[in-house]
Parts: sequence; structure tokens; C-alpha cells
Amino acid sequence: MGGEDPAFNPRLALAIATAKRGGFPKASIEIAIARGQGRSTSGAALETLTIEAVVPPVALMIDCQTDSKARALQDLRLLLKNHGATQTPTAYLFEKRGRIKFHSKEGVGVDEVFDTALEAGALDVILDEDGRIVVDTEVEAIKTAESQIAEELELQLDSSETIWFPKADTKIESVDPGPMGELSKLQEALEEYPGVQGVYTNVETSGFEGVLARGMSDQS
Repeated sequence: MGGEDPAFNPRLALAIATAKRGGFPKASIEIAIARGQGRSTSGAALETLTIEAVVPPVALMIDCQTDSKARALQDLRLLLKNHGATQTPTAYLFEKRGRIKFHSKEGVGVDEVFDTALEAGALDVILDEDGRIVVDTEVEAIKTAESQIAEELELQLDSSETIWFPKADTKIESVDPGPMGELSKLQEALEEYPGVQGVYTNVETSGFEGVLARGMSDQS
């Protein structure tokens, strides 16, 4: 959102500093910055690819950015097949949401944020396992909610992204160990595939229904 030069994009500068402290390789940081601008490191334009699949009984939505849809689709279809997944329509089981995360702040929790977030168009407010405040919104309300909450409560933005969120009547509360183990292996394989931005399921987990893998922020 603020451009690829960290000298003129404080949010990006903070993200780079955090990545370096976490030991991320320089090449990976450069790839992430390029993707944030909608291109590959070679300068080729990136396209968005969403794959719908099922690992019975779990539905998945996989978001990917790639400079070759045909190659990525072929690779990901093979990966799904190798882990017992089937490509099939599942988008009707989900809805798109905006998800905003703010850094934790002493004395500020869900109760302190809720009214402001509601006025800004929030659908839900929770704390994640790291104590960060997480606000879900309609997709079109992300920017307004992000700015209003940050300004009124003096909170520092951690990330802002769009996610696939399972509809209430499609959530699965528990999965048998066998299928869950295969699902976890698939998650790991997808995380290693270049360009995968997020993997979402309809498994209800503590605090983060539907988010199996990390979603990559597209707002830095």
C-alpha cells in the first residue's frame, strides 16, 4: 500500500526489521516485497489463483499468487492428490472477510476495543494466542476500520488481509486423528510451495475458525 521503498513506507520498514530479527533470508524478504507490489522478482506480473479442495470431511480454500497460473495449478493439483485431497467446489461454504491484527497494548483488550470496532464496521473482535487484538470486518470496510481503530485507541497495526471464513453452519468442530494428520501434512507441503498466500479450512479451532495456515498480509 505504501510502496516498495522502506524509506518512504514505515510499515514496510517495520515488517523488514521484524523479518530480519526472525532470521528470514534476504532473498525471501525481497520476494515478499515484490509480491506485495504484484510482481515476481523478475518483474513479471503476478496473477491470483484460488483453489478449492476437500480432504474428507474438511473443505479447503487455497490462495496463491503466481507468474504462471498453468504451472501453479498443475503443481498444486499434484500436491493435493498426493495428500488425499480432491479438487472440488468449496467456496460456497465460506465467505470473504477482512482481518486486521493490532499489536498488544497494556490495558487494552476486547472490551476496550469492541465499541470502537463496532462503530467502524467490525464483525468480531478477539484476542489471539499472542495477545494481539484481531478484528474481523467486511472486506470493503478493512481500510476504514483499520484507520479508525488505530487512531482512536492508539494501537499499532500488525497486519491487514482478506481471508476465507467458514459460514456458521458449515464449521466442523472436530476431525478424527487420521484425516487431521493428513491435513497437517498437506498444510506443511502447501506452506513450502512458492506463492501460496493462505490456506483456510472449515475446521473450528480456538480463536481462529477456518485458518489452518498463515495468511500473508497484502497491506504492507
